[in-house]
Amino acid sequence: MKFTAKQISDILQGEIVGNPNEEVYKLSKIEEGQKGSLTFLSNPKYTHFLYTTNASVAIVNNTFIPEKEISTTLIKVADSYKAFSTLLEFYNQVKLNKTGYEEPNYISGTATIGENIYMGAFSYIGENVKIGNNVKIYPNVFIGDNVIIGDDTMLFAGAKIYSETIIGKNCVIHSGTIIGCDGFGFVPIEDGSYNKVPQTGNVIIEDNVDIGSGTTIDRATLGSTIIRKGVKLDNQIQIAHNVEVGENTVIAAQTGIAGSSKIGKNCQIGGQVGIVGHITIGDNVRIQAQSGIGRSLKDNEVVQGSPALPYSDYNKSYVHFKNLTKLVDKINELEKKVNTQ
Repeated sequence: MKFTAKQISDILQGEIVGNPNEEVYKLSKIEEGQKGSLTFLSNPKYTHFLYTTNASVAIVNNTFIPEKEISTTLIKVADSYKAFSTLLEFYNQVKLNKTGYEEPNYISGTATIGENIYMGAFSYIGENVKIGNNVKIYPNVFIGDNVIIGDDTMLFAGAKIYSETIIGKNCVIHSGTIIGCDGFGFVPIEDGSYNKVPQTGNVIIEDNVDIGSGTTIDRATLGSTIIRKGVKLDNQIQIAHNVEVGENTVIAAQTGIAGSSKIGKNCQIGGQVGIVGHITIGDNVRIQAQSGIGRSLKDNEVVQGSPALPYSDYNKSYVHFKNLTKLVDKINELEKKVNTQ
């Protein structure tokens, strides 16, 4: 796809300085710009690249005043970073705007499918599934019986949605994600083996949720595992049965949340965090990467470490952690002096 500087400027409501008919067909970093590429400048430390870049079009702030001659066509906007993000979103929408049904695929006769659907090859739609309008289902997606999927949701290749799952509107579910598999429920018996506890609940994903590749969300034993609206989940996260994640919480990669824990609203959870089961984490909590959470946390707490400490306490303690060898040497030296007296 090719776009002219004029078309891009119209989308961004910007001002063109240069050739309005300059064409671009790809995006680039400003330091790697090539003919036919579009780039942007927002960080002043990269300004010098604007005078040497080969990019055909660059988005800059209204306040930018060149100190040298520039061959690149400029589009001036109020906020170049925000404008470029808007353009990326527009580009993504155009790129992903597929419709129609590829073959082969399987759609149950009892399924209800909305309008303007894209369904990739080798996708499977089970019994009594309900799919809204403008949904994109990429190749090799499995959708089990009685699943409900809201309007404008996108499921990338290889996603697996088990039976009874409910997914809201405008969600993005990336490749390799598995939603609704059995929770890890086993009961030990006298001979040392384990009996499986049937997992009869489901998973509910509310509106505007993004779920990264390889993430697994288990169905509830009873009731529902719930991911509230606006949640953003990174790749390779494990969410166990009956967990609830509150609105607009973001969780980074490789975090694991054990069964029946409740996470509040607007939390920020770093990578490789471990959260035990059956605890409650309040609203606006921030958990630093690689922390181990073994207790409930109140609203607005900021913690780090394993077991986690308040963030300021952890930083104070770390001063002593890293000097531990020196402290031990000093103690040994003092003991020698005492013993020689």
